[in-house]
Amino acid sequence: MESLVSGWLTWRTAMERALYGEDGFYRRERPAEHFRTSVHASPRFAAAIARLLVEVDALLGHPDRLDVVDIGAGSGRLLANILARVPPDLDARLVPTAVELAPRPADVPSRITWRPDLPATITGLAVANEWLDNVPLDVVERTPEGIRTVLVDPVSGTERPGPPPSDEDHGWLEQWWPLSEPGDRAEIGHPRCAAWAAVIGRLSAGLALAVDYSHSRESRPVYGTLTGYRDGATVPAVPDGSCDVTAHVALDACLVAGRRAGATSSLLTTQRDALRALGLSGTRPPLDLAHQDPRAYVAALCHAGEDAELTDPTGLGGFGWLTQTVALPLPTCLTQTN
Repeated sequence: MESLVSGWLTWRTAMERALYGEDGFYRRERPAEHFRTSVHASPRFAAAIARLLVEVDALLGHPDRLDVVDIGAGSGRLLANILARVPPDLDARLVPTAVELAPRPADVPSRITWRPDLPATITGLAVANEWLDNVPLDVVERTPEGIRTVLVDPVSGTERPGPPPSDEDHGWLEQWWPLSEPGDRAEIGHPRCAAWAAVIGRLSAGLALAVDYSHSRESRPVYGTLTGYRDGATVPAVPDGSCDVTAHVALDACLVAGRRAGATSSLLTTQRDALRALGLSGTRPPLDLAHQDPRAYVAALCHAGEDAELTDPTGLGGFGWLTQTVALPLPTCLTQTN
């Protein structure tokens, strides 16, 4: 890991260096070794995304080429699992792309394109699972002298108040995260809004899905959500490159940014509700099945347990799901009631 020099930086700069610098956390580490995502919890998450992809394909009229793009692909497992679960006709037309700064893992299927940036155009489905929470951003705090940008020492994680935020930061705060009392903190989300708008702007026709830790304007956390992860545990958010540094996402603000970028329909819901609509019920199989087909019973019981983890409202099921389309209606599989 590259050596750091002590000195005061904005959190956005410190996060950028710690996560994506020459020897940054995401260029060096595999995320699955440090925190559990839906992708690694169960392949049934990919099965649900595959079902969504099938409906997007139908809404597009089964084009000769259909893109599926995983933004922040990590190990590439989500795309590999989707490819294993789509119908043969769709698989023959599918062009899978992983967007990831880290080097390509050796076990990624050869047909998956691995690139560091977004494709110029996307016709199909773009998925950003736990990507926006790692888009670097600044932190501000209301002090007795007014709102100040928080500066951090990247070596120790020590903070101090810095200059007033920019006009752009002020504008975003007033609309999305107003601070009323000294000590109140906010994470300035407009870099995430811009990142999401860039995804929507590349959709010629199709659907973009962001899945992430999130909060809404009515329930912003008073002291923010800046957190570190290392080896499966939460740790202080020190931006020295030794841990993941993340903050929850204002998906409601991203929704508006997506509309301004051209989204024609939107849905903001929870992973629990979305996965249930996509067929992951978590219902235990009937005991009679254990006598009729023991192997099928064990498989169904395993699926129920995996579904329960993916839809747990206090865990992965509490994640926000932001779905936006361009030139398409929302798929009925997301809006139906199961």
